[in-house]
Amino acid sequence: MTKSQKITLTILSLIAFVLVGTAGYFSLSSYRAFASKPLGPALPVAQQTLPPIWTATPLSSSSVDVATMAPLSTVTKTPEPLCGGPSMMTILAIGQDQRSNNYNYGLGDIVRVVRVDFVTPKITVLEFPRDLWVEIPYIADNLNGLDHGKLNQAYLYGQPGDGFAYWDDPSQGPGLLSLTLTLNFGILADHYVAVNMRTFENVVNAIGGITINVPDLETAHNTGLPMGKNHLGGSEALKVARNREEGMFERVGNQNLVLCAMREKVLSPSTVTKIPELIASFQDNIQTDFTPDQLSQLACLGTKLPVENIAFASFPEDLFTEVRTFEDPAYSKGLLIFDADFNILREYVMRFNAGTWPSLASSTSSDETTTEEASSSSSFCP
Repeated sequence: MTKSQKITLTILSLIAFVLVGTAGYFSLSSYRAFASKPLGPALPVAQQTLPPIWTATPLSSSSVDVATMAPLSTVTKTPEPLCGGPSMMTILAIGQDQRSNNYNYGLGDIVRVVRVDFVTPKITVLEFPRDLWVEIPYIADNLNGLDHGKLNQAYLYGQPGDGFAYWDDPSQGPGLLSLTLTLNFGILADHYVAVNMRTFENVVNAIGGITINVPDLETAHNTGLPMGKNHLGGSEALKVARNREEGMFERVGNQNLVLCAMREKVLSPSTVTKIPELIASFQDNIQTDFTPDQLSQLACLGTKLPVENIAFASFPEDLFTEVRTFEDPAYSKGLLIFDADFNILREYVMRFNAGTWPSLASSTSSDETTTEEASSSSSFCP
């Protein structure tokens, strides 16, 4: 296998890790010779200093139960991070809604932030609704003073397609979306990865499809699949992941089913025999700023991460209300958006950043579950 093929295979590991919650069977030692050059433009340095549009309020004034927030550690010696990685890494994962081979256009229809703890180890994945109405920096001069849009539009406005590219930075859509999350919610991403629909289909096909177990009638209704085990190819898996006939929050649950099935398949020893197909699926078909060395650290962590230490989280559904906004003149009949109290969302984000929400499945019993934990949505792969 050539060095370029190995690099591409490592990229595959990252995408599986971000989308599924973990990545596989590669060891750090296999990739120590890789260069430290990023595979794409880095996120803008301005992200680290961009002032938020909100002022933090005392957590005790919110409806979020903060009694479970972890106290400051009194331990003087912290365990070393695994696999030579940093103590913590935050990744912005984007699912683009285009089937083309390029990333010139497309909305960021799936927005998830992945918190990777190399010390515990632990991975938590937080989903942001694409229809949140947010302030987007650098767009007002191009939209006649309009400085707001849907969250998924932030990615589109930064892409290089004709009529867009509303800001001049090599990180393009991922960079502008990352800045938008920083400005509105206090998310500081270290790295990004974006995958379009065609690449997603190629991934699933290259690993021989995935098997989703539909356990009950409610899940069957939400996914459109019959009860029992269903073997899906790439287009079928994409259809399930994009199915929102029962609502946006059911769609997130469908996506988690697909991601868990992908995790199981990627970790299967049989995947090793499909290396050529996997390489072909990912060659030049993603956006990311990772270096091969950083990808190696993530891949190594995948071999040491207990499945129960992977959690998918969503904000409580009752925090959101569907309304129409008439701020965007391009939509004369109004644009359907999610309205929410951003102060409450930011407090959830603060807990997510601190690693105290969501709780690990193994550490939360029915007696310990708070009102806030019960109202929010968390799921774990079996």
